[in-house]
Amino acid sequence: MTDRQRTVLLVVHSGREEATDTARRVEKVLDEHGIALRVLTAEAVDKGALHTGSDDGREFGVQIDLVDPDTGAAEGCELVLVLGGDGTFLRAAELARSADIPVLGVNLGRIGFLAEAEADTIDRVLDHIVARDYRVEDRMTLDVVVRADGEILDSGWALNEASLEKGPRLGVLGVVVEVDGRPVSTFGCDGVLVSTPTGSTAYAFSAGGPVLWPDLDAILVVPNNAHALFARPMVTSPESTIAIEVESDGHNALVFCDGRRKMLVPAGGRLEVQRGVTPVKWARLGRSPFTDRLVRKFRLPVTGWRGQ
Repeated sequence: MTDRQRTVLLVVHSGREEATDTARRVEKVLDEHGIALRVLTAEAVDKGALHTGSDDGREFGVQIDLVDPDTGAAEGCELVLVLGGDGTFLRAAELARSADIPVLGVNLGRIGFLAEAEADTIDRVLDHIVARDYRVEDRMTLDVVVRADGEILDSGWALNEASLEKGPRLGVLGVVVEVDGRPVSTFGCDGVLVSTPTGSTAYAFSAGGPVLWPDLDAILVVPNNAHALFARPMVTSPESTIAIEVESDGHNALVFCDGRRKMLVPAGGRLEVQRGVTPVKWARLGRSPFTDRLVRKFRLPVTGWRGQ
């Protein structure tokens, strides 16, 4: 009995010339090893990165399976391979999570904190994929619910953060922050971020939050430009429920999950955030510590270190 056809979904930031060249290298190597490649239709055709428009879906002799960019695009694949920056990775993670398969990032962006490798190591990455030589770890997510008058209005999830924000050109957003059913503080602000450890190096970091190591189980709450004496970031239990109530006599607010999925929180409504039921599976190629990645990505000075 033969094994089921191996298939990899490729998600590309196809606006970059480097991404196009790297994607074609991926196509060639995977085809040589009998691994089918699946590509999102919009990336292959609309942006011209991978597919020239031939009727049989071939590019340089490589068979490409074109799929619609919906949540089922990764079904039946063993891995989602990402060529791009953190924004492209977050888009791919949505597809990987729904199919319960790992996602592996190759950085073509500026920082690429979520990526496992850089573009100049693509051949090594492909060797690992062909040999199935990678570890898979679960990364914590957040489940997000919007309520008003006791009714659920909307729901979503986030890998990095759920960001409650005031509307454009509106005044200060008045909120009450609640942890595990108890009020913590009321203040005016531009918004409040609720982040995972993975997201602590993203928007939450820019808003003044601490860096959390990704293997730490915790939820991070970071006020954004708050007008209050006590408006410091808080690190809570991973089992905590974080709620943020919007003043009933104030403005409507918006929630952005990973900067991609948007929900409206009406005045008087509340945002509730808990640890997500479904994690994102993360493909890891090595065992280099997070500390090294932090130093490398943020270009932190370590001159004078004398450790062994």
